[in-house]
Amino acid sequence: MDAKSNKLVARFAAVAAVLALSACASPNRAPATADVAVSRNAVENAVSAGAAQLAPEEITAARAKMQLANQALAAKDYKKASELATQAQADAQLAQSKANSAKATAASQALDADLRVLRQEVDRANTPAQ
Repeated sequence: MDAKSNKLVARFAAVAAVLALSACASPNRAPATADVAVSRNAVENAVSAGAAQLAPEEITAARAKMQLANQALAAKDYKKASELATQAQADAQLAQSKANSAKATAASQALDADLRVLRQEVDRANTPAQ
């Protein structure tokens, strides 16, 4: 073999190595990683909204699925990681919605109580003294 043939074989081997390495890289890794990150953010938002106190079952389910998604991601099971992350995100959004609803209900009840007191005061003020 001459020098030109050796260079050609070396180039072919390099191209084959690059192709083999790129075949090993999963095209699902980036989307799964992104799904897990988005879901993690959804869980954090739900916790910030008070879900731990106001929707404990839902936030517990979201956290459990996040943990499983992280484990699947570490095991390079990108499809499973993505699916679990999507489920965790849905659970977290439900928890956040329930927490927000509970806060709105409490605020509405407080406003109703304040209005009752105000009406009583107005009625008392408008009632003629006997």
